[in-house]
Amino acid sequence: MPYRRLPNTDQARIRALKAATAKGDVCDVKELPFTIHTLALSRDFLKRFELAHVYYSRCYENQIKDSAKHQANVKMARLYLSHFIQVLNMCIARSEIKTEMKKLYGLPIDLQSLPDLTSDLAILEWGKKIIEGERRRASLGGIPIYNPTIAKVKVHYDLFKESYEKQKALQALTNKSLDELTAMRKRADELILEIWNAVESKFQNITATDDRIAICKEYGLIYYYRTGEKQPELT
Repeated sequence: MPYRRLPNTDQARIRALKAATAKGDVCDVKELPFTIHTLALSRDFLKRFELAHVYYSRCYENQIKDSAKHQANVKMARLYLSHFIQVLNMCIARSEIKTEMKKLYGLPIDLQSLPDLTSDLAILEWGKKIIEGERRRASLGGIPIYNPTIAKVKVHYDLFKESYEKQKALQALTNKSLDELTAMRKRADELILEIWNAVESKFQNITATDDRIAICKEYGLIYYYRTGEKQPELT
């Protein structure tokens, strides 16, 4: 005997509610297994649930689409920032810049390698320090570093920062829309369960199992067959 199971995805919930409410358009309301009140509640909820699902999907798609651009900006910002620091270290090694100048950039004097630039937050932090450090060193009369110039570093840092902030905003929208959708799922399941119980109760006296299941499916009920269990033949 097959068993029913409530939908476990939003698309399935929408399909189940659509199937049930659609019967109200083709059947005499007096013949419906559930009440007119339940039909009205389900129709109103379905509209809001569909809109919430579409909005979340669009927010998520926009976030994913923009993520590729952001990752490209991350790559370039990290590349120019790390290159600039390496050139700075070489200038210090050649005694062209005094070792003490590293303090202006927030770099430890004894650190010869690059700082950790693996995360967005690290790039934000070190980009700001390096740009400000070069500005301060230049204001003290220091010869500017070239190849890359700090201006070039700043261009890619600003592009990165802009896309980083946009990504955070898109993530916030996606999370908010998902929270709103998640909060509606319990009500969706309640309405579906109420409808399904009423439908099965209405047609419980149909003795032919396959016929009863076929009629219930018209109202959106979802049935599953266990492994090895015989399923009705398609005609």
